[in-house]
Amino acid sequence: MAVMTQEKVAANTEAKTVSVKPPLLSRTLPAWAQALPLALVFLVFFVIPLALTVMVSFWDYTEYSLVPAFTTRSYVEMFEGCYDRLPDLCVTFKTYLSTLKFCIAVWLISLAVGFFVAYFLAFHVRSTTWQIALFLVCTVPFWTSNVIRTISWIPLLGRNGLVNATLVKLHIIDTPIEWLIFSDFSVIVALVHLYTLFMIVPIFNSMMRIDRALVEAAHDAGASGWQTLWNVIVPLSKPGIVIGSIFVITIVMGDFVTVGVMGGQQIASVGKVINTQMGALQFPPAAANSVILLVAVLFIIAALTKLVDIRKEL
Repeated sequence: MAVMTQEKVAANTEAKTVSVKPPLLSRTLPAWAQALPLALVFLVFFVIPLALTVMVSFWDYTEYSLVPAFTTRSYVEMFEGCYDRLPDLCVTFKTYLSTLKFCIAVWLISLAVGFFVAYFLAFHVRSTTWQIALFLVCTVPFWTSNVIRTISWIPLLGRNGLVNATLVKLHIIDTPIEWLIFSDFSVIVALVHLYTLFMIVPIFNSMMRIDRALVEAAHDAGASGWQTLWNVIVPLSKPGIVIGSIFVITIVMGDFVTVGVMGGQQIASVGKVINTQMGALQFPPAAANSVILLVAVLFIIAALTKLVDIRKEL
């Protein structure tokens, strides 16, 4: 009987050993060959376009053509006169400051909204079915394009839109509120509406990984709801917060369609400047602005990644 038991144990051990064998592809191909397809995609669609952008930013240009000669003209013209105008800001600094203002405002609002929506879905919705259903509700705006979702705010916030018409009809205001549309307010509202989901998803993912026993232990130790939230849930949700912040910041910094539509083509942003320069066929200045914007975004991402090791989350 003991011999039969030992044989069964040996058979089970052998079966487990066989089941954990790596796939045939990973056993026959070296690591570099397995990574080669993804590396080629990364090279063709990221490295080469980025290198071409940097190269073109150092080209000269005329009103009608590009001159492939090395020059720093585009960078010099971008910041020309900025030092002489101090303490006043030149156009370039004002544009970057305006873009940074929108970025910070949208980041803070989307972080607050995204965190509490994710918290509600993760800790207050017990049913997995309801979690999926409510999560799909959050994705409803993505069923249409960004342009349509942006334009849809105009009949709502316009001078004769639904909000102003309702407030006038209720005698709360006498005349329509002008700053609801084609202003910084409307730009921020539209950007938050467009990109908050990019904050909800990674935070929700981090919260679902939190061991519920830690929350119960905090309650058993006498911690209040806010203390548990601040000392347990927020630190453990930090990877999702950082990843969501990177998504929102990088997208908002380069957005020009929303700023143009909701700002009435009167509010400046770096992305809008780049789009205008490309429309005028001034590719070297547009490339130079793109490089400066990329560097600024990389500095922000580097600062955020100091807070948490994102590689463990991915």
